[in-house]
Amino acid sequence: MGKTKKILVINLGSTSTKVAVYESEKVLLAESVSHPPEELKQFQTFIDQYDLRKNAILEVVAKHGMTLDQFDAIASRGAQMKPVPGGIYEITPPMLEDMKSGKFGMHACVCGGMVAYNFGKELNIPALTVDPPVVDELSPYARYSGIPQIKRDSAFHALNQKATARKIAARLGKGYDEVNLIVIHLGGGISVGAHRKGLVVDVNNALYGDGPFSPERSGGLPVGELINLCFSGEYTKEQVLRLIQGGGGLMAYLGTTSGLEVEKRIREGDAVAAEVFEAMIYQVAKEIGACAAVLEGNVDAITLTGSLAYSQRLVDSLTQKISFIAPIHLDPGENEMDALAAGTMRYFNGKEQLRIY
Repeated sequence: MGKTKKILVINLGSTSTKVAVYESEKVLLAESVSHPPEELKQFQTFIDQYDLRKNAILEVVAKHGMTLDQFDAIASRGAQMKPVPGGIYEITPPMLEDMKSGKFGMHACVCGGMVAYNFGKELNIPALTVDPPVVDELSPYARYSGIPQIKRDSAFHALNQKATARKIAARLGKGYDEVNLIVIHLGGGISVGAHRKGLVVDVNNALYGDGPFSPERSGGLPVGELINLCFSGEYTKEQVLRLIQGGGGLMAYLGTTSGLEVEKRIREGDAVAAEVFEAMIYQVAKEIGACAAVLEGNVDAITLTGSLAYSQRLVDSLTQKISFIAPIHLDPGENEMDALAAGTMRYFNGKEQLRIY
C-alpha cells in the first residue's frame, strides 16, 4: 500500500466550479460553487474567468480550514487539445498553449488547467490531468467516414468511461487490459464506447453530432436533410450548431434537458414525452449493438454510467433490448472527481507512468 497523499481535485463546468479534497482515494470534502449568468456575462471568454474560478477554489479550500501547501498534487479535468492516448498527463506549457488556442475547441476546463498548472508551479507539486476528453484510441477502420474530406474523430466522456471500465474489470477479477467492455455514459451527452483490452477502439463523437440523441444533443442526423436545412436560408451556421449541441435531443422535442422532468411528464400521462424518451433509449440500444459487432460479439460486460443511469425506466427498457449481448453492470453518476483522484494515486503508487504531451 502506498503512502497517503492529499490531493486537490478541480472540475470546471460552464456554470460551476467543483472542488474536492481526497486523502488518497478517500474523499474528505466535495463542494460545487455555482456561477449564475449575471456573474459570467461580464467575461468574453472562459480564459477571462481565470481569477473568478481561482478565487472560488481558494475560498472553498480556506472555508474548510485548509491551505494549498498541505496538498501533494492537484488534478484538473482535461480540456480540448490535440488528440492523445488515454492516461495520466502532467499539465505543461505546451498543453496549456493548445488548450488556450481554441484550435481544438474551448471549454471552461481551460481555466482548470491554468489554475492547476500555476498552483503546481508555485507549490512544486504535480499538476495532473487524467484521460482528457480528446482521448483517441480509435482503430484505423473507425476513422473512416465515407468521404476523404471528413474523418471521424474521438470526442467522448473518456474520464468517466475509462474509470468505470477499470472498476468493472476489477469487479470481474481482471485487469482493464484483459477485458472487452461496452461502456455507455448517459448524461447531457451520450457516448457509447467499445473498450478492447484497455483501448477505446470505437466510440461515437458525443460532442459534435454522432451516435444517439441525448438530453441536449442531436446525435447523428440524416445527412441529406441536414444539408437541405443548412442551405434553406432559414438558419445561420451558429443556429445549426446550436441545434446539434445544446438545443437538440430532448431539449428540441420536449423543451427540457432534465430526465427527471421527462419522467414526471410520462407518469402524468404525456404520451409524446414517453415516445421521445423511448426513442432515445432505442437509439442507445442500436449504438450498443454496433459496438458489440466491433468487438465481434466477444463482450465481457456492458456498463451503464452517468446521471441518466439512475433512471429505472431507462435501465429497464435498455436491459430488455441488450441483455442478450452480455451481463449488464450499473455504475451511475458522473464519477469524474473520483476518477481524477484515482488516476493521481495510480501515478503516486507507480502503477501507471506519466505520459508526455
